[in-house]
Parts: sequence; structure tokens; C-alpha cells
Amino acid sequence: MTGVVFLNKPQDITSFAAGNRLRRQLGAKKAGHTGTLDPMATGVLVVMLGGATRFIEFLPSHDKAYRATVKLGITTDTLDMQGEVLTRTESRITAKEFEKAMLGFVGEIEQVPPMYSALKKDGKKLYELARQGIEVERESRRITVYSLKMTHADEQAQEFGFEVKCSSGTYVRSLAADMGEALGCGAALSALCRTEAHGVKLEQCKSLENITEKDIASIEALLPYPIVTVSEAQAKRFCNGGSLDAGRIHTKIAIGLNKVYSPNGRFLGLGSLAENSGELTIKRLYIDT
Repeated sequence: MTGVVFLNKPQDITSFAAGNRLRRQLGAKKAGHTGTLDPMATGVLVVMLGGATRFIEFLPSHDKAYRATVKLGITTDTLDMQGEVLTRTESRITAKEFEKAMLGFVGEIEQVPPMYSALKKDGKKLYELARQGIEVERESRRITVYSLKMTHADEQAQEFGFEVKCSSGTYVRSLAADMGEALGCGAALSALCRTEAHGVKLEQCKSLENITEKDIASIEALLPYPIVTVSEAQAKRFCNGGSLDAGRIHTKIAIGLNKVYSPNGRFLGLGSLAENSGELTIKRLYIDT
């Protein structure tokens, strides 16, 4: 069983556990996900099944979109409401004040990744160090926030909602914490839903209990590379691990990665053509398992 499933990840479960549950539910041999979501978060989780897991590294980085709610007047070690409370501050921020501060984060900004993240430092994941009470220095990274829009405001509860479109690698928890710092009262994320990732929208996703084999899509659609169609003999050679003479392929081949197809339209895998090279070499074979 090979393909990709668009899951609306439920709350209070890790992305790994969600993918594993889906694997068992569909009877797949293996599963892997792209773009980890925190246990608290819900929304778009792209899950690869079987042979499709071999193509995860070839999915290009994509912009993402989220719906979030932030609670002002509180800070936690995880930057969300599931963490240990570090500070509490009297907060009386108005919707207008919040929106003004929020819009100050639109554009290219520097962001320091949170300690509770899957990033690695000297081979260890940051969240593993954080759980041991160890905090290490993290370099800030340049990210892009394309848009921010306030969606709701509860001034009495000091909770404000917003929608954000941002570049890959953006941590919305850090964004919320930085907003709280800018307002001088602190903040923690209280809800998060990813509404778009890898070009997949939330409307295309299904809940765990509603996903069946009919919902397994082909991996090809997520691989945005040019198509190369080869002859039957070339297809056989490619599938057996052999490079192809680019001069003998009648389809135009782009420099870099290409999706390789047989004459009858069967996806064979990814081939790569280096500049000044006359060969289409194999990067990854498609194996239906």
C-alpha cells in the first residue's frame, strides 16, 4: 500500500502517533509524516504510506497557513498553555492595541526557535534537552510572515485570535510569545490549527476515523518537478537501476529533478540531470509496497 493521505490531525496526539494509528488502520507496512504538528495543534498533516515514505525528503519547502489563539498575561516554558507557567501579569490590552502589535510582525523577521521543538543541537532534539531542564543557545532564523489578520478578540479573557500565512520553518508559538513581549505582558498560544501545508488545504483533509483506502492519493501530485516520458526499454533499464542516455530520450529534460514515466503513464520515480551531464541518473525509484 503506497500513497499519501491528507489527515486533519486531532488534538492531544503527536504527529508520529497519528501517522502510526493511520498506518495500522489502513494496513500499511510503514508511514511517515511531513511537517510536525505539536500535540496541542490540529489541522493539515500529510502522511506518506508504504513506498511513498521514500519521497519525503524530495518534497520542497512550502509556505504554510494557520489559525491561532493567543492568551495574554501569561508565559510558559513551552510557549503554549500546555507548559509550565513561568509568569503571570495583569493584562488589559485592547483589540486595537493587539492588532497594532500583531501587524508589526508582518514581513521578513528574525525568529529564535523554541526549546520545545524537534530541531537538533549536537545530535539531540531540543525538546529532549528542555525536558532535562537544559536550555541551549539557539541562533535566530530569518522567516517571512506574509500576512496576519485578527479573527476574534475577547478583551475580558485577554484572548485574541489571528490567521497567519508564513514561510516554512515559522514557529507560531514563538510568534505569539514575541507578540506578548512586544505588548509588555507576555503571551502563550492557547489554540492552533494548520490550515494549509504542501499546497494541501484543511478542506481536503479528513479525520482519522473517516479515512479509508479510497482516500489514499498518489505521491506524484506533491512532487512539483517536470515530467519525462521514456521508452519501454528505457523504463526497464531505469527500474533496474541503470542511468539513461539523455540524448536518447525524446522528451525535453530539465536540469535537476524530473518525474520519470513509462510510455503507458506509469510513474517510475525521480531522475536527475546534472548540468553538462549526458545522463539521467536515478534519485529515487517508486516501489509500490
